[in-house]
Amino acid sequence: MRALRGWRISRWVAPAAALAFAACAVGPNYQRPTAPVPNAYKELPPGWKIAAPQDEKRRGDWWAIFEDPELDRLERQVNISNQNVKQFEAQYRQSVAMLKEAQAQLFPTITASFSGQRGGGGGGTAAVSSTVGSGAGGSTHTEFTLQGLATWQPDIWGTIRRQIESRKAGVQVSEANLANAELSAQATLATDYFDLRAADSLRTLLERAVALDQRALEITRNMSQSGTATNGDVAAAEASLEATQAQLIAVEQQRGTFEHAIAMLTGQLPSELAIAAAPLASKVPQVPMSLPSEILERNPSVAAAERQMQQESALIGVAIGAYFPTISLQALGGYAGNPLSTLINSGNRIWSTAGTASDVLFQGGEQVAAVAQARATYDQNVANYRQTVLTTFQSVEDQLLALRVLAQSAQFEQRAVEHAQIAADVALNQFNAGTVSYTTVITDIQALIADQESLLTMQQNQLVADVSLIEALGGGWDVSRL
Repeated sequence: MRALRGWRISRWVAPAAALAFAACAVGPNYQRPTAPVPNAYKELPPGWKIAAPQDEKRRGDWWAIFEDPELDRLERQVNISNQNVKQFEAQYRQSVAMLKEAQAQLFPTITASFSGQRGGGGGGTAAVSSTVGSGAGGSTHTEFTLQGLATWQPDIWGTIRRQIESRKAGVQVSEANLANAELSAQATLATDYFDLRAADSLRTLLERAVALDQRALEITRNMSQSGTATNGDVAAAEASLEATQAQLIAVEQQRGTFEHAIAMLTGQLPSELAIAAAPLASKVPQVPMSLPSEILERNPSVAAAERQMQQESALIGVAIGAYFPTISLQALGGYAGNPLSTLINSGNRIWSTAGTASDVLFQGGEQVAAVAQARATYDQNVANYRQTVLTTFQSVEDQLLALRVLAQSAQFEQRAVEHAQIAADVALNQFNAGTVSYTTVITDIQALIADQESLLTMQQNQLVADVSLIEALGGGWDVSRL
């Protein structure tokens, strides 16, 4: 085709673009469904207040409330080296690329081509055919073509925009999943760290108990030789010592397991990490609590479930959009002629414009089923979102209950330790005065160690419950980061 003066591609592109972007997108506009949220926490310990906004800003890295430099050093390696976190980070980058791919569909596709063709035709016609060098005396003809082609499918029904909306929500789902993976790894590391420190403290107590059992066995053997103790007493002392030694060896195995787990969480080989022994912290910090309604904005797993709903809601619009005709516009422009040196001139100009509209008249209900499937998938995600919210509040209440009960139990256990200490001191003074045997001292000291072990376990459980509560509350994360 030859060019017609005054025609420009913009004559149909501009009106079509205005029509496309002014049109409303088909399908439902997303609104977040309601979720069950309590007005207050049922198990909040007495005196535990809701944090003010400035308290939340000061929190920073959530593990900083434990004021442990070694824990801080280890936690900072999670996001850098943890392979599970890296996997979710790669999934996030993949979802970003998919979003850009969907956005590209809003723009025309432009291609360019150059070709040369030589052919022949009968009667000296200028027509170009697939027969080259005809033997019937016809002429041969060479033609060069340089042309550009623009094709565009205007998003009149909003199908592409719904796809973009879904992909954008998918990016936020991936981002929230990444944050949740980071938080989960950090919380697991903190739990393993406090378990390791509890093993360090327990080892100290058991080493003391082994020394006492050894002293008791020595005294019992001396008493047996003097006739004031039986062989059964010696055997009982030996059994007590061996049982305590077995406990001590088991603690070494437990500590090593926790250290290996921390190495894995920080992306290291177990042989590359050695954590120096240190006692378990006796201070259990109070976790800054937000209002119950704020958990919907602070917990990344809840945020991921909510963003998943919008992703599926937009896909309902994509399915509905298939009911409407597909409109495609095309424009071609370029040059065709011979010789090649004078190809680009007004006399050789060619152009064409075209528009097509197509629609499916009969599919046997396939599209109806596709829309029903999209709606059902959305309903599944609504149920999943509400269940995630319920599970999160359950976890918060469980940890608040644990902290409240453990704090009360620890008070009584602390008093038991103090009284056991008094009893051991009195028995030692009586032994020094010659009024009781050393076995009485050993018995009282062993009771003291048992109470100290119980108190240590409660402190360990309090710190672990603290970590679990922080994880349920979302750590220092906020949905505004999406």
